[in-house]
Amino acid sequence: MSQQRPPGPTGRSAGVPALPDLPEATVARLPEYLRALHHIAEAGNDTVSSEGLATAAGVNSAKLRKDLSHLGSYGTRGVGYDVALLIDQIEYVLGLTQRRSVALVGVGNLGHALAGYGGFASRGFRIAALFDANPARVGEVINGLTVRHISELAEVAAAESIAIGVIATPASAAQSVADDLVAAGVTSILNFAPCVLSVPEGVDVRKVDLAIELQILSFHEHRKSALTALPGGFAGPNGLGATGTEEAVGT
Repeated sequence: MSQQRPPGPTGRSAGVPALPDLPEATVARLPEYLRALHHIAEAGNDTVSSEGLATAAGVNSAKLRKDLSHLGSYGTRGVGYDVALLIDQIEYVLGLTQRRSVALVGVGNLGHALAGYGGFASRGFRIAALFDANPARVGEVINGLTVRHISELAEVAAAESIAIGVIATPASAAQSVADDLVAAGVTSILNFAPCVLSVPEGVDVRKVDLAIELQILSFHEHRKSALTALPGGFAGPNGLGATGTEEAVGT
């Protein structure tokens, strides 16, 4: 069962499924498919095979076909997927047909880098406001935006219709900032602080901890070193082989 969406900014009309209840792992992979599809479109290709898209996205083709089947997209035998249509379908499901306004709290080294990054706009997001509690930071202009004091958060969030907040503060301040964001009506938070946040039901939090990701990679390095040190080099007592692996958060 599919419904028609009005023509998008390119003027095409795309059949998209009713918003499906997707597995979290599938949701985590959809942005990778979208990124790969945009690159394929920019290369001048109108269609792509499941194998070609899977390779470009870094997953196996069976997993890709299962993910896309949740969207009601099965491709055409011998032809593959219509690139423009699939872009429309994924953008619709991810809610990227409207540009989301984002508030960034904390403009230290990491926050400053995030505020200056120009790639968010092409992905459907707009950094609408910057905040910090440090008076020395307030008034600084980053990428055309003036840093405001955190006390202005509620007023600005209402004026800019902000639903997503990014926390780039030290861990000690992150919970207080999360409380302020929730009080201001923000219902989705991306947390770069190395801590666990407590939020009410209905508020979604995604955590990005670079140290944890490095520790996971350290495990793989440690395992490879241990396996290659064994006689024969490739098989330990648990049967694991010292082969290359690629892990993706959310899979």
